[in-house]
Amino acid sequence: MLTIRLNKLIGQLNGIKKMIEDGVGCEDVLTQLNAVNGGLHKLSFLMLDQHVRHCVREGLEKGSADETIESLCEAVESFSKMA
Repeated sequence: MLTIRLNKLIGQLNGIKKMIEDGVGCEDVLTQLNAVNGGLHKLSFLMLDQHVRHCVREGLEKGSADETIESLCEAVESFSKMA
């Protein structure tokens, strides 16, 4: 699922590159850049969600609560830095 979304974003970025090369208006390019930005944010959220559902769960089940909590805090901090 993540790779499908990532491939879509790569396609959008390639499309934006072509728009710029073709001299498409700035407003149209900015609209597409905004769409990619939203897509990256969604992809990051999904990655964070998977981290919680899989990595955090696994860490807690193995008894590594302190390390797991630290990993989760780092992931949340990275996610929160997205503009």
